[in-house]
Amino acid sequence: MLGLLSDAHSENITTDLDEVEIAVGEWPPYLSEDLPQGGIMAQAITEIFQDIGIEAKFRFLPWGRAYEETSRGAHTATGVWMHKAEREEDFIYSDAILTEQFVFFYNTDISFDWKTLKDIEKYRIGGGTKYSYGPAFDAAIEAGLIRIERLGDVHLNFRKLLTGRISLFPQEINVGYADLRRYLSIEDQARITHHPKPFLNNHSYVLFPRRVETSEEIVRLFNEKLRRYREDGRYDILMATLN
Repeated sequence: MLGLLSDAHSENITTDLDEVEIAVGEWPPYLSEDLPQGGIMAQAITEIFQDIGIEAKFRFLPWGRAYEETSRGAHTATGVWMHKAEREEDFIYSDAILTEQFVFFYNTDISFDWKTLKDIEKYRIGGGTKYSYGPAFDAAIEAGLIRIERLGDVHLNFRKLLTGRISLFPQEINVGYADLRRYLSIEDQARITHHPKPFLNNHSYVLFPRRVETSEEIVRLFNEKLRRYREDGRYDILMATLN
């Protein structure tokens, strides 16, 4: 992750861009075509780029496609993604723009508790295409210790929970409950809960493709304005609307 720049440094950086395109996926309440201004993260990114003097436009795509196309330079950036070391080969990370809490959702028909990831190995788990669930969880998947069935339409994992096709669905807590309200009946929502112990407290970032020559310049400007956006209180005001 790049550090923040001083004001004196940032004043020497200029860009001829007047518009950027950000490739994103459906991830309400943070990102969604169906939400005002594209969701809270889209609104934050838009306002940060406005402070730079650049208009941000959003292209909603399946997550895997958003990632791959942006890595090839088809879009200015993609967001938001958690840190994963191998992604640094293709992308420059912004400073953290979001802090998330990931928990396990499960059907109330089962009795579920856990203390370590070893306790998770016996369960069939649902997930999302291209999703990272943090270094420890990802390593357990790679080692074959955790079985995960990935879907492009991540919210369908809740229906799989209802039918017993999976036992657990790891998801960010606000995203999970937004999906429950959006896709399931009141009756079915009541059949799903989450374990109070988070398995991951995570930062997420906007990723800028290394193969695009202007990416380093843009991410420096973005980080500078992100810092000011937090300092002047606008970030906290925006995030408070989730509650």
